[in-house]
Amino acid sequence: MSDFSRALNVTASALKAQATRLRHVTENVAHADTPGYRRKMVSFEAVRAADSDATLVDVGRVRLDPTELQQVHDPSHPLADETGHFEASNVNLMLEIADAREAQRSYEANLKMFEQTRNMLSGLMDLLRK
Repeated sequence: MSDFSRALNVTASALKAQATRLRHVTENVAHADTPGYRRKMVSFEAVRAADSDATLVDVGRVRLDPTELQQVHDPSHPLADETGHFEASNVNLMLEIADAREAQRSYEANLKMFEQTRNMLSGLMDLLRK
């Protein structure tokens, strides 16, 4: 496998991993007001490519945030217990915004690397044709 295709595979795996991370961040934001919802957290793993010595990025297990669910006092809520409390979600919107920005910047950096590798490969092909 050439160095160009190895670089393209590595950046493509990173793009896929960051896209998965962004998907889970948007799910967390969408469920911020859902009672009992636990925030999803994504971890990344380094995986050896089967057909080369390249190390790719893969999404590990999606874990639920173990922090305590927020207790809200609202006796009129349908899920409230006899004391008038119910468990809200443990989603922190500020944390989700920070995660989304980090994932977006990483995605953009990997996309630039992909485009640059592709342009270098195209330039090499042009030189070989001459």
